[in-house]
Amino acid sequence: MTEPTETTEVTGPADGDDTSATEVVVRARGHENVSAAHASTLELTSESFLTPAGNCILGIEADRTPADFPEAFREACRSADARITATLEVRDRAAGSDYASRTDRADRTEHVETITGRGHPDLTFADETSMVIRTSEYVDDRTVMVGAGTAAGDIGRNLVDRLAAGGDLRLTLRVR
Repeated sequence: MTEPTETTEVTGPADGDDTSATEVVVRARGHENVSAAHASTLELTSESFLTPAGNCILGIEADRTPADFPEAFREACRSADARITATLEVRDRAAGSDYASRTDRADRTEHVETITGRGHPDLTFADETSMVIRTSEYVDDRTVMVGAGTAAGDIGRNLVDRLAAGGDLRLTLRVR
């Protein structure tokens, strides 16, 4: 895997902004075995492979894992009142749209999905391999969101098809 040219983006409230938000960006890529069929979870992994059994996995070769997330982001997600939004952006690799080398957001996105859910006081962000968004309240070291309104099986088929063709994936996790 090549090193990303951009570091994790973490932002806080702007001066005079009364809403507090922190975000983390993770880049990954699709794989021919992406099926996005799972009914209750969605996953990204830093592994370089995907078997057909991984029907919740949308992206491989993630450049970050929960263990890499900044402490400010982790703490914000551990609030019982935390609201988390996950934005998935996918672009076809063949179009020369590597997210690591692009800076103009306006012309690089082909497909976007937004998922909303919650944080949880028991989130550890300890896993060094994968991250999971869950529709349930279950928490383990891989969990980055609970109570999500969307799982892999709910993702639009156009986005899934792009990932199955090896498209580049940008996941932005934002907590308020």
